[in-house]
Amino acid sequence: MEHDTPISATPPTRRLLARLVMRMAHGYFALARGMTMGVRAACFDETGRIFLVRHSYVPGWHLPGGGIERGETALVALEKEMREEGNLALGAPPALVHVYFNRQTSRRDHVLLYRCDRVTQTAPRLKDREIVEAGFFALDALPVATTLATSRRLEELAGRAPFADFW
Repeated sequence: MEHDTPISATPPTRRLLARLVMRMAHGYFALARGMTMGVRAACFDETGRIFLVRHSYVPGWHLPGGGIERGETALVALEKEMREEGNLALGAPPALVHVYFNRQTSRRDHVLLYRCDRVTQTAPRLKDREIVEAGFFALDALPVATTLATSRRLEELAGRAPFADFW
């Protein structure tokens, strides 16, 4: 079973705290929403590098993304998350690549994965309470703590692995 955890070891206390926070958030979402849906963006720049973020509240490097709010379209959520997590701007229309069931998060969560090409960064992404690091990486030089799920999505996008149904 594939998890969205980093390949490298993470302290057990931090993993437990991250799981507790995510469960509490999804408990709230279960009351506020019947099903949760989010977006993730595989953002490639002109040279083919991928943009990844490292959050303060979960371990590892991830594709930027987040939840779709009530009254918000998937594309609006995608552009909002790209802007908030990386100061990123689309250079071409995003392409919906796949829809995943994210059973590690909850039994009602789905993730829409978009491929975004010719993405530019309008300003450096400075560290804050949510994002502690962010940047573009060559596909053959990803950070050591890139999550297994993120690595798997990149393999799928490259055509080296079939698309999974589960995040």
